[in-house]
Amino acid sequence: MQFFIAAASVALLSHPAAAFVAPSAPVVASAGVARSAATLSEDVADDAVKERKDLERQRLKQALLGRLGGPSLSSSNDPVLADPLTKESLSMSVKGPILGGGTPRSGMSLTLRSSVDSDRVFEGRTNTYMNLLEPASASTPSDSEEEKTSVSSSPLLSSLLTLTPPPLRAFVANATDSDVEYIPMRDLFTSPSVSFAYERGWRQGFSAAGFPGADKEFELAKEYFAPVIEKKRESNEDSVLVDMSCATGLFTRRFTKSNEYSRVIACDYSDSMLSEARRRIRADPEIASSPTKLDLVRCDVANIPMKTDSIDAFHAGAAMHCWPEIEKSLAEIHRVLVPGGRYFATTFLGNYFENVAAAERASNGGADVAPSVQAFQYFPTKEYLTDLLVDAGFEVEKVNVEVVGSGCVIMRCEK
Repeated sequence: MQFFIAAASVALLSHPAAAFVAPSAPVVASAGVARSAATLSEDVADDAVKERKDLERQRLKQALLGRLGGPSLSSSNDPVLADPLTKESLSMSVKGPILGGGTPRSGMSLTLRSSVDSDRVFEGRTNTYMNLLEPASASTPSDSEEEKTSVSSSPLLSSLLTLTPPPLRAFVANATDSDVEYIPMRDLFTSPSVSFAYERGWRQGFSAAGFPGADKEFELAKEYFAPVIEKKRESNEDSVLVDMSCATGLFTRRFTKSNEYSRVIACDYSDSMLSEARRRIRADPEIASSPTKLDLVRCDVANIPMKTDSIDAFHAGAAMHCWPEIEKSLAEIHRVLVPGGRYFATTFLGNYFENVAAAERASNGGADVAPSVQAFQYFPTKEYLTDLLVDAGFEVEKVNVEVVGSGCVIMRCEK
């Protein structure tokens, strides 16, 4: 009744002439007031629906940021990710349709901005990956600057180089396009054809060197990480695992589906590997139902875009032999691990690549080629690897290097 009187008052104030309607027209006045009341009621209902939609949109955005491993809308700084150059915090914002106007597969755009330099902005999409390899705001080199681009920017050339004998790849790349920089041990895996083949026979072939297989290697890594993760669980703290050089997500998917970790961050230098990883992740229904937050990040292991002392468990499966800046990369891993954090890795011993190394020497007049044009890192002994890890900051008593089979090395290190 009070609402009706208020509505009637609004109607009379809005239409002063209605106060002077002849007594012979009471029905007309009543109808006008009723219509005004009905309009107000509809407006209130529309506002309520709009408010519910806005709240749902905000809820979905916040849930999405949570799945990404990012912050809530009220606290935008990511707890782990950082500018790869300055190591300062990154704030994350999301832009794109949530309700209507798009499908889940279309994803939403992500912007990650440096907390100390607003000009350093990184981008990504929720349905692909976050690109923290270089800022999107990076200026274009001037004509006077001799700046080369990675071969990953040319998928066709990258695929052609896959078919080129390892000793000749760098020479072919440089002769084909002087603006392209090709580092064999890094750029081989930027080829879409290698990404396609990786879980279709390529990775399975590592068993010839003594690799235990993906399932067994996953169990070994999970077992080694368990004490660290259990401590986090007991103290009711989130745990973060990094799968570096994740390739197509062979281990990423296993770590995520184990539900042992609060957050899994899968990293790779290769756009095509990350794209294939995302495709496989999207096709796995167990991952969709996992409570683990999962991020895909494009980055360089020699400049890890994460805060110091932020990672509990760090995995690198069959990867170290493909890192051009091996000393810097291992130092970065040591930096990002929390005190007591653990690093588990597998790689090849150099003897497994002896034929490739011999071909490189033959193409170079019998002398060793420069590391920048080597097909891989050739680690001569487990003692050599131990020294690399100690030089990176790990204490020798907390480093264990084991040779399995003819050419597989398993490393366990604690910070």
